[in-house]
Amino acid sequence: MSLEQVVEAHGVRLRPFRAEDVPDVVDGLADPVSQRFMTGLPSPYTEVDARWWIDAGAPAAWTGGGAAYAVADPATDRLLGTVGLSNPVPARGQAEIGYWVRAAARGRGVATAATRALAEHAFASGTARLELLTDAENGPSQRVALAAGFRYEGSRRSAGSARDGGRHDLLAWVRLAGDPPGPAARLLPDLPDGVLTDQVVALRRLAPGDAELMHRLHSRPEVVANQAPPVPPTREAIERRCRLAESGWLTGEIARLLITDVSSGKPVGSCGLSYTDVAGGEASVGYALLPDWRGRGYATRAVRLLAAWAFGAAGIARLAAGTVPDNIASHRVLERVGFHSEGLQRGRLPGLAGTRLDDLTFALLPTDLR
Repeated sequence: MSLEQVVEAHGVRLRPFRAEDVPDVVDGLADPVSQRFMTGLPSPYTEVDARWWIDAGAPAAWTGGGAAYAVADPATDRLLGTVGLSNPVPARGQAEIGYWVRAAARGRGVATAATRALAEHAFASGTARLELLTDAENGPSQRVALAAGFRYEGSRRSAGSARDGGRHDLLAWVRLAGDPPGPAARLLPDLPDGVLTDQVVALRRLAPGDAELMHRLHSRPEVVANQAPPVPPTREAIERRCRLAESGWLTGEIARLLITDVSSGKPVGSCGLSYTDVAGGEASVGYALLPDWRGRGYATRAVRLLAAWAFGAAGIARLAAGTVPDNIASHRVLERVGFHSEGLQRGRLPGLAGTRLDDLTFALLPTDLR
């Protein structure tokens, strides 16, 4: 792999670092977001660290078979961030790509442009496979990966290190030299303007600030009784679920949504959709409401909105819903939306103390929706 020292593409310039970049390197790497997700950085990050990077760190990346570019504005040549290649495996034609962007340059597509520019140059220079690793809580970085044409491949267990010495998983996004240009396709597209609504209820993606409400809802005995296994979640598990809601959406694993009342803005409950058979175009739905909002048609409205989005923007061909056989209220919600009961699956779900629970399954096709 033989890379050029200067690359200009997609509205950014990739060039070597210079001494005058020191203040902007400090600005970018002393930033709280950089410090949070780049755990190997010195903290605090100072001009001494920036000079070391420019004089020794970046050149060492090149010497080791990788690359370390300053990402600059072509009009002013001022540093906006960094993009580089590391951990090369020449025998496999593989490398890892990474980047950071100064806070003042975020939200302008700089990271996506730089990642695309370097990826295309690396492929033209003989690289066959690029891997991009992101923290599961770093939604913006995952969006960069998708926009730059990288596809989600799964989790790298304990690939990330924390400042306290602990380990955590990282998400792996991969682009091959032969992949089509442009953004990677998503299984779960974003909601239009971030919301689905029929002017009575509204659905939006779950967020970290919803943790207290979600724990209160999903700890209620009647809600727990309809889970499998019927065990209340811990507060820590709910907080993590809310923190990872955006990631679940971006990886295509699950769409978790909050249901709200449009007129008051108050939370009503939650619902979700997850793929059960990607190749077959099948997904499952679930929902739960707070007691004060039950019996008012809110669950029916929410499931109807979710189903319409699934069959439309998400391109899903079939929806399924599993229920506890004696949960008549839930059956009525599904039937009002158009779901058909397809049979009882005996002992399908785990219960308590090694027991098994029956699952009454409903399904909906696009032509059934009402």
